[in-house]
Amino acid sequence: MDCSICTTIPFILRPPRNTICAACYEGARSLITLTNKLDVNNIDKSTNTATAASSPNSSKGFANALKRVKEMKDMEEELNDKLTFLSGFVASFKDQIHTDIQVKPGTDGSSPIHAHRALLAARSNIFKNMLDSDGCKAPPNDLITLPELNYEEVECLLEFLYSGSLPKEKVEKHVYSLSIAADKYNIPFLQKFCEQQMLGSLNSSNVLDMLEISDVCSNQSLKETALNFIVRNMEELVFSSRFDAFALKNPHLTVQITRASFMDIKSRRNGV
Repeated sequence: MDCSICTTIPFILRPPRNTICAACYEGARSLITLTNKLDVNNIDKSTNTATAASSPNSSKGFANALKRVKEMKDMEEELNDKLTFLSGFVASFKDQIHTDIQVKPGTDGSSPIHAHRALLAARSNIFKNMLDSDGCKAPPNDLITLPELNYEEVECLLEFLYSGSLPKEKVEKHVYSLSIAADKYNIPFLQKFCEQQMLGSLNSSNVLDMLEISDVCSNQSLKETALNFIVRNMEELVFSSRFDAFALKNPHLTVQITRASFMDIKSRRNGV
């Protein structure tokens, strides 16, 4: 069938000229549905209500959907320009321009890393309180220590605070220590970032570590995901040498795994 949308030679289409193929039809419907949902989510924050015109069941047509996509593209370009503008602070950190505070690792005796008070205070209320205390009010060579982090981990933490992201290899290596630091120093954006990275890489070799970190950071959603994964792969995990060490170190989590496994068996027996 000739399609007036995806054909490469529309000028020789046979009547009816408005015929479209199934793939283009489904694509158009999906695009309209997506943009309608986005409009529903764009509600009035003060009243928490959406207009009838933007309800999930209303369709504004393909032209309006394309207009919404163009608006989203413009928003993306604006955000990219804003990120480029804000990246100047990252350059100040990398080039050590006008730094006024030192952040010292606490686990390996390494030299401190120079940073900016204003940025640390803006990213974390805990850092703000530390820098506002009597011990950190005088000279620019003042120093704060992060006792739970080594040099590489402090460097990654600062890089994230300045840029909002990290290279993949650094995330893979330090995601657990960064998650703990995010929890301790109350950095929600880093907490969410670490959670997403851990969930995206969840497998049998790291799920016990993930469960342990979720417990330390009181991350209930991450803990539930890890427990569910463990229950589904119980035989593989329980008979591994890794589990022996985990159980000795974390008896309370081992109890939770046992309970979760029991509840899963009970649910399957009851056909739930």
